[in-house]
Amino acid sequence: MTASAPLVTVIVPGRDIAAFAPAALDSLRAQTESRWRAILIDDGSTDETAAIFADAASSDPRFRMLRHEASLGLGAARNVGLSLVDTEYLGFLDGDDELAPTALARLTGTLAETGSDFAAAAYVRSRFDGERYVAGRVQPWVSAATDPARLGTTIVEHPRASANIVAWSKVSRAAFWADLRFPEGVAYEDQIVAQQMYTRARAFDVIPDAVVRWRLRADGSSITQGKAQLPVLLDYLTALRGGIRVLRDAGAHAAVTARLELILTMDVPPLQEIAGAHPDPAYAAAVSAFIAELRSLPEFADAHPDPDLVAALAW
Repeated sequence: MTASAPLVTVIVPGRDIAAFAPAALDSLRAQTESRWRAILIDDGSTDETAAIFADAASSDPRFRMLRHEASLGLGAARNVGLSLVDTEYLGFLDGDDELAPTALARLTGTLAETGSDFAAAAYVRSRFDGERYVAGRVQPWVSAATDPARLGTTIVEHPRASANIVAWSKVSRAAFWADLRFPEGVAYEDQIVAQQMYTRARAFDVIPDAVVRWRLRADGSSITQGKAQLPVLLDYLTALRGGIRVLRDAGAHAAVTARLELILTMDVPPLQEIAGAHPDPAYAAAVSAFIAELRSLPEFADAHPDPDLVAALAW
């Protein structure tokens, strides 16, 4: 491979993110590893997202833009990008988030060193403080999944890696995705895929570097901020169930226990709070049924949420 040949493809989907897309693209331009190409996929935006993506593609040959006239959803957009990858490595960046400058260098460099199928790193939330978006600290469950560094590990050896379920905290060997695709037409499409990655990998790496600033939009408009909507809740619970099922089917019972601990600590309490005030009784019924399913799992008896973890979650 020559010095100028692309090393890694970053798939960047987005819909109606004109306010945030320039920062995402600038974070790619600022990478210390410059041998990247990015596939920008405008998923049926009604704002200026398409124009921003098109301008990037016209000014820098490392960007390529695709446009969906009507929204197909994040899973479908990522799958379209996956079909176009021809580099050794691939990663993802949602168009409203930002990469740290050393993100691609650290992740591809780790894979070159180890030969693992993928590398997963830490990330931080970026919240609006009234004037600007400010990055927080690495959350405890993310740290448990990525710190300390573990090279050439497996989900059996490192079950708490299963907490890192987002697509954009990882870089993979492109060949690893030959028969791996995202579910389409649903929210939380990356959760099941993440567990499939962990259970299918011969080996993977985790590193503690915070490689992404994950934006929590001030207006609450992102999919992951809409759990009070019943359809979003149902997709969310389906994704959680599916991830647990993947781990159980692979015999990764310690990872199932780790996921249950995290779900009981992080996911269930806020869902119960929403359910208590929700006008649709179907919402509370769905949450109750999900909790009953968790309690019925054999691994539930070993799942004990850590009180110190609960206390450390607020920031």
